[in-house]
Amino acid sequence: MFDNLSDKFGEIFKKLRGETRLSESNISEAMREIRLALLDADVNVDIAREFVEKVRTDCLGEAVLKSITPGQQVVKIVNDRLIELLGSDVGELDLSSNPTVIMLVGLHGSGKTTTAAKLANFLTGKMKKSVLLAACDVYRPAAIDQLEILGKELGIEVYSERGNLNVPAIAAQAVSRAKFNHNDVVILDTAGRLEIDDAMVQELIRLRQSVRADEVLLVADAALGQEALHVAKTFHEALNLTGFILTKLDGDARGGAALSIRQITGCPVKFIGTGEKTEDLDIFYPDRMASRILGMGDVVSLVEKAAADLDQEEANKLAAKLRKNEFDFNDFLSQIKQFDKLGGLEGLLKFLPGGKQLSEAAAMVDPREFKRLEAMVLSMTPSERANPDSIDFARRKRIAKGCGLPLEKIAGYIRQFNQMRKMMKKGGLMKSLMSGSGAMPGSMPSGGFNPFGTSTPQVSKKEQEKKKRIAKLKKKEKQKQRRKK
Repeated sequence: MFDNLSDKFGEIFKKLRGETRLSESNISEAMREIRLALLDADVNVDIAREFVEKVRTDCLGEAVLKSITPGQQVVKIVNDRLIELLGSDVGELDLSSNPTVIMLVGLHGSGKTTTAAKLANFLTGKMKKSVLLAACDVYRPAAIDQLEILGKELGIEVYSERGNLNVPAIAAQAVSRAKFNHNDVVILDTAGRLEIDDAMVQELIRLRQSVRADEVLLVADAALGQEALHVAKTFHEALNLTGFILTKLDGDARGGAALSIRQITGCPVKFIGTGEKTEDLDIFYPDRMASRILGMGDVVSLVEKAAADLDQEEANKLAAKLRKNEFDFNDFLSQIKQFDKLGGLEGLLKFLPGGKQLSEAAAMVDPREFKRLEAMVLSMTPSERANPDSIDFARRKRIAKGCGLPLEKIAGYIRQFNQMRKMMKKGGLMKSLMSGSGAMPGSMPSGGFNPFGTSTPQVSKKEQEKKKRIAKLKKKEKQKQRRKK
């Protein structure tokens, strides 16, 4: 979502790093470009102006102007001010009540029902809470059906009263049911509404009063831009919001809402939706988001994601097999699946410093290659996967037919796989990684393993020296010809 803003910040900082000393003139030019970048990202005009003034004041300080690395100092200042803008602290849910009542509100199409399921999944999975979902959207066709389907997928009970239009009464009954079931949390999925619909807003006010909601979270579409601020202000004045959940951050929205919404209402962004699946809900960390906006990556989130998604037992088994040089196609298939859990190549790169540039380099690699590799392995027999050396020409032909790939492609994949195994056998895992077997596909060092069958031939020092001598001789020959003329 912040790609455009990150690119512009990157260009600004590149210019500043090229300066040996900072002056009022080049700082003013940088501040003008930062302000334009923020406005282009749909950040509120007043907030953008205030942000730039604070950064300008900090940059004109004596410590920055006399610093030997002024460009880096400016990056730090912008990073600190971005964290302040996004909210210095993580907005945690208040789960002290028993049961805690969380009320989700928002406009039509903001994704409240899906977000209710995502939040329930987060609370049951990561926080080990018992959750009851309550279908309080009695106006939208199939809204109750949608929540019940999502609840069934997650194994979470959904309370509903079909035909009853008294929303506060439904919510009160849901809370009573939660107390009877000893649920820790009740999540109320309310109907979407227009901000000018006073009757619907009044219904929300009565609903909050009837259940004494502990948390009132506005589910806001990140693509709303400047409009999101007006929506947030309207709902906050009516309901006294406790926080926000920003949805659709995986889209091409400019991101101004995320940078402005905290300053406008004083309420924190507590969660962000990063996809359509029920597990695509993350806690909003202001410092990590600021780092990603400035192209510095978010390695902490990547480590947390890996710890949560990867199978530690599987990783230990693989390490033991690597030490014994017993790596086979079963292990290879397991690693492809683990890789998919982390979001694939593109999903990983967005967390790394300079991820945008790395993503552009990785774009040269067809993401379907991983699926083709998986199809090839799945077309093998259990015996072939466990004994890669047994795969002769006849078996390759059968595997090619099984996965629908050309025979040459299969031969290339298996050849590359065997090269990697040989490297591991000679020097172990670390040596193979250093030689390139662990590098990113599409940017392999000379002689390294490339799972896509495009390894770069290794050029020896003798060959390099030979080429240099030939080049010198050619140069002398040309000089002689010029003298004769």
